[in-house]
Amino acid sequence: MSNVEDEPAERSMCTAGEPITTEPNAELLLPREVPLGGPRAMLVRRALPNRDRRMVGAWCFVDSYGPTDITGQEGMQVPPHPHIGLQTVTWLVDGEVWHQDSVGSRQMVRPGDLPLMTAGHGIAHSEQSPPDHSSNLYGAQLWVALPEGAREVAPAFEFHTELPRHELEQGAITVLVGSVDGSVSPATTYSPMVGASLDVVAGGRIAVPLETDFEHAILALSPGISVEDVEVPVGAMLYLGQGRREVALSAASEGRALLLGGEPFQEDLVMWWNFVGRSHDDIVTARAAWEGERDTDLLDRRFGPVSGYEGAALPAPVLPNARLQAKGRYRPHP
Repeated sequence: MSNVEDEPAERSMCTAGEPITTEPNAELLLPREVPLGGPRAMLVRRALPNRDRRMVGAWCFVDSYGPTDITGQEGMQVPPHPHIGLQTVTWLVDGEVWHQDSVGSRQMVRPGDLPLMTAGHGIAHSEQSPPDHSSNLYGAQLWVALPEGAREVAPAFEFHTELPRHELEQGAITVLVGSVDGSVSPATTYSPMVGASLDVVAGGRIAVPLETDFEHAILALSPGISVEDVEVPVGAMLYLGQGRREVALSAASEGRALLLGGEPFQEDLVMWWNFVGRSHDDIVTARAAWEGERDTDLLDRRFGPVSGYEGAALPAPVLPNARLQAKGRYRPHP
């Protein structure tokens, strides 16, 4: 997934020195609409990074979209673009996305599938609704920041169709990454974290076990979701802090949400465009490498070509005039 804003903000540098509370709290993070995929872009709801909070555990970027009627339209069309220092996670509720990347992966993603791409030192990929796509597109795309010891790993792609699932009386929990109540996802992770899809029947209520050392948030994918009796609008996240043993989720109609969490990330990060680095110079170097190799036949490439994509790769935005400056993990309230 790409951040295709023409002027991406120097939106996060997360500092390790901030205090971390272990007391449960709740903070509603409202999304903003962002165009994804060029001049005929579809709109997505971006909940992270948020003005007041930029990460939940290692989760550093959260988009949701749909359900969107794309009948007679191109749907999602994101040209080849680069990533460093992160993993990407796609979770579909409805529709299909065709994934291609520079390590040779060619994969159609459908609801219930878990594609996990590790950028590491550098990877490029594209995402497209196929020509014969379904009428609806509905889901979420997320980034996970890699810790220092893993941010230069070799790029990789893995695809999982069998995930642990807890069937409950009034819903279900599907474990995407990490573990929930002893059920462990096969997906590769590099820091203690969790991601789970939560389904609730109409008028139902479920309780989800949590790790008390983790901070957590719930992303609402459908209307009528309430978390601990707080209504969460579609595309918004309710940040829950640390110290909770479980969270209660209810739905007025059939409801869907994502649980995201992990140990609070304790490293300095700079995030700009599609790059997660540790310094201004990391970003400059990655951008220069991409601009020097995209749409060329160079053999020595950091990111590599996305073979099979018809069309030009996505150019990098212009860097701001000033150096990218540090910003905290979250902005403390006065």
